Amino acid sequence: MTINCAGTLFSFKEPKVMGIVNLTPDSFYDGGKFNSELSVLKYVENLLNEGSDFIDIGGCSTRPGSKYPTVEEEIKRVIKPIRSIIKKFPNVRISIDTFRSEIARIAVEEGAIMINDISGGMLDPKMFSLLSKLKIPYILNHMKGTPENMQKNPYYYNIIIEINNFFAKKIFLLKKYGINDIILDPGFGFGKTEKHNFQLLKNLSLLGFEDHLILIGISRKSMIHNILNISSKESMNATSIIHTLALLKKIKLLRVHDVKEAIECIKLVQYYRKIF
Repeated sequence: MTINCAGTLFSFKEPKVMGIVNLTPDSFYDGGKFNSELSVLKYVENLLNEGSDFIDIGGCSTRPGSKYPTVEEEIKRVIKPIRSIIKKFPNVRISIDTFRSEIARIAVEEGAIMINDISGGMLDPKMFSLLSKLKIPYILNHMKGTPENMQKNPYYYNIIIEINNFFAKKIFLLKKYGINDIILDPGFGFGKTEKHNFQLLKNLSLLGFEDHLILIGISRKSMIHNILNISSKESMNATSIIHTLALLKKIKLLRVHDVKEAIECIKLVQYYRKIF
């Protein structure tokens, strides 16, 4: 399976890793981590050296209960770093993590090659029409509600059926706009209880459709550390366990804070599959 990244076909024969760069003061794990251009560049260099295939840059926290920054503030947070990263690492593949079409448009003009939209086009009606012009890969995330209210008693009659119905409707619409490189993200933690998240994990092989890649983003999330009664900073080992379970379900893209450890999970699962 491949996607078109800036005119080059990128293969997902083996699982890939997307390294997270949160340029926000309030993200649940690494908010406020970067206070200079140099610190961002050093962090991205480390992610790339560890083997990250994509760098996902975001300037708007979407943790439960979070408030949105203004468009101007989000632009200020992400555009200059994208420019600096591409200048220093010209072959980098940048994904822009935003639900705002204006931010996405500017980021792509600066060199981003993918849009990661946590809202699945629901928070900005202009997103899909922008995609029809850009013709770049799109990460379609499932979210019930908004970041402000998504964790207030979320309910599903059948979470797998509901998410697949959501994907089917959105894929149909995206294809009408001429978008074919669609990556599906079931949205762990986006309007889901811990039980919902583990139902998703158990049934990952039932999600999506054979024509589309599936990404998961569970790195250091509350579905892990709340159960273990530890902090997000202490949850790297547990994250690796969940990543391994997901890879055994043939997930092809991991969105992570810890690239080296994610790649170790991939290598072990690939070896396991090779010999059995």
